[in-house]
Amino acid sequence: MRKKKMILLLIIFALIVLVIFWFNIPYSPFRNQFKKDLNKQIQLSESFLRESSKTVYTREDFESLPPLIQTYLEECGYIGSPRKSILQMEYKKVDFALGQNRPKPKIDYSQVDFANAPVRLAFIDSKMFGVPFQGYDYFVNGKGGMKGVLAKSFPLFDQTDEQMDKAALVTYLAEIIFLPEALLQDFVNFNQLDSHRVEARIEYKGLKACGIYHFNDAHEMIYFSTDERGQTSSDGSIENIPWEAQCREYKLYSDGIKRPTVFRAVWKYPDQDFIYFDGKISSVDGVMAP
Repeated sequence: MRKKKMILLLIIFALIVLVIFWFNIPYSPFRNQFKKDLNKQIQLSESFLRESSKTVYTREDFESLPPLIQTYLEECGYIGSPRKSILQMEYKKVDFALGQNRPKPKIDYSQVDFANAPVRLAFIDSKMFGVPFQGYDYFVNGKGGMKGVLAKSFPLFDQTDEQMDKAALVTYLAEIIFLPEALLQDFVNFNQLDSHRVEARIEYKGLKACGIYHFNDAHEMIYFSTDERGQTSSDGSIENIPWEAQCREYKLYSDGIKRPTVFRAVWKYPDQDFIYFDGKISSVDGVMAP
């Protein structure tokens, strides 16, 4: 009997060691899928990437855009910079809220936006009570979704519907102000409303979305607002709450481009603002944030 107990304890100990090892190694099937999808999108856009990377931006490239966006691009240093067709942004230890009055785990967040088509991939890496939690946000081929797994293997959610499609498209629209190549594509158009606001509209594979870029007196885009990003409540119902992507603390990066170093995603409830993503940008296109 004592021998059986000893064997059982050894088995339990071995399982614990294996679990701890699995939790702490960098590899995960979920992350591997993200990397495979990313490589696939890079291959699909290879010819576009190769063509757009041959030159640098000139003022003439942006003549068709509203004057306010042209001034923003010039003031932030994009004129004369190499043309790029992919935007890669990294965040470390972001304050991320899973919902109102719910825990706020720290997450690492990696996102990639493409210019040749509205494509966005984003990966979340975190821990909940010491257990790895990973999430995957995507908009590909006109479809958006969000997946989450616990302990690198156990599915928590897999949301795909029309509301997710539109939410993902709106998020892409908010971010391409930092990817000038995307501003030049046929799937987006702009209308300057006044000296501080530009309305942006996007249409792709029958899906439409719009929002407004807001600029300060220094011609920095300080937030993007929209009423077209639905929020799913705990009972599964969809409510259109005003949403903002806020950009703060613009600084000059080592590549000569002035960009924000702080990004917040905010639901604008009638009685309060709910900031569910509050992070400092650690790098953009491989360039470390100042």
